[in-house]
Amino acid sequence: MSQQNFVDYVKMHVKSGNGGAGSNYMFRDNYTAKGGPDGGDGGRGGHIVLRGNEQLWTLLSLRFRKHVKAGHGGNGGKSRSFGAFGEDVILDVPLGTVARDFETGEVHFEITEHGEEQIMMLGGKGGRGNVHFKSSTNQNPNYCQPGLNGEEAWKVLELKVLADVGLVGFPNAGKSTLLSVVSAAKPKIASYAFTTLVPNLGIVAYRDMKSFIMADIPGIIENAHQGKGIGHRFLRHIERNACLLFMIPADSEDINKEYQILLNELEQYNEELLHKPRLVAISKSDMLDDDLKALLDQEIKIDAPYIYMSSVAMQGIPELKDRLWEMMNEEV
Repeated sequence: MSQQNFVDYVKMHVKSGNGGAGSNYMFRDNYTAKGGPDGGDGGRGGHIVLRGNEQLWTLLSLRFRKHVKAGHGGNGGKSRSFGAFGEDVILDVPLGTVARDFETGEVHFEITEHGEEQIMMLGGKGGRGNVHFKSSTNQNPNYCQPGLNGEEAWKVLELKVLADVGLVGFPNAGKSTLLSVVSAAKPKIASYAFTTLVPNLGIVAYRDMKSFIMADIPGIIENAHQGKGIGHRFLRHIERNACLLFMIPADSEDINKEYQILLNELEQYNEELLHKPRLVAISKSDMLDDDLKALLDQEIKIDAPYIYMSSVAMQGIPELKDRLWEMMNEEV
């Protein structure tokens, strides 16, 4: 998926429909000159609704839809007839979409299932007709309620990529290379930092026709949670991953320090991320012989299991898949 087509943030102005007015009609026919109140209620205004669609992967379809308006409710009529409901606007969004208020930042809900519908903006309630106001002391009320106005506000839709495994690591840690090796995904790969500017998803084939989804998250750097680099923009994608694969290259100056920086960035952004199962992959390990691995084993002091692997040399890939599959399916 090209960088231009990956859209994970949309700001839009939404307005639900106004409710229709009630009717103050008085019953009349050929035989009744002065009948009682007979006005119906107004119809409610149209809602703004988000609907989950598993066929969508980004918010691209809403990128240029800056203003969304629902239909107004119809007015009530004679013979106690109700006004028509305003037409709802249903917006299809990918699974993992979060809706929140732009001004307050309040999160309204998250769409996580296919076909799930959530009302983002309620339509105005229709007014009541004069028939509701009839009483023993007022037999012929000649008034009714107007419909309520719909809601209007700026809303933000944010996508959190849904994946089984999220790749976490500094730029140039080998995340994109691994994804290109274990799946059919073709992320951009180069020798400079921040090659990956958007999350990439790949379906990883496993044993017995099984598979799982792996997400390559753009590189995180120190203080990414404060907005440094581009990590802040994509840290939210990690929230929806079942487990995390930390990738640290074998030629790192300090594997322990790099791991702690990555762990700290996740904690500062959302400490609940620390509760996810995690595995550390020492990438580019084809440059290590058995003696060097033995020396590294003595130096590595981290609180997670780790494995040596090389995407280029295809070393440790089957074992890596096994470990990830075990983590995803272990009972909590």
